[in-house]
Amino acid sequence: MSPAARTLAVAGALVGVTLLARRAGYDLGAHTPVRCRQGHLFTTIWIPGVSVKSLRLGWWRLQFCPVGRHWSLVSPVRRPAMTPEQRSSAVEHHDVRIP
Repeated sequence: MSPAARTLAVAGALVGVTLLARRAGYDLGAHTPVRCRQGHLFTTIWIPGVSVKSLRLGWWRLQFCPVGRHWSLVSPVRRPAMTPEQRSSAVEHHDVRIP
C-alpha cells in the first residue's frame, strides 16, 4: 500500500469513528463533555486520533481535570444521558485551551 493510500485509509477510519460516535450520542469536537474518574464534568477538545494536551489510552485519555485540579482518566459523556444541570456544569468548566 502506498503512503498516500495508507494516509487516506487512516483519515477515512477516523472520520468513520467520529460519525459512529456522533450517532451514538457523543458530541466529539471542540466542546466535548467528558467525565473524570472522580465524576467531575467539563468540556475539552476531543478529536479521534489527535491528542495535543493528553495521553490517549484507547477510548480514554489521561488529562488534567480543571474541576478537581487533578490528573485523571477521562472519557466522553453522551449528551442525551446528561441532565440540563450536568450540561451547564460541563460547559462552565473547560480545560486549558491550546495556545
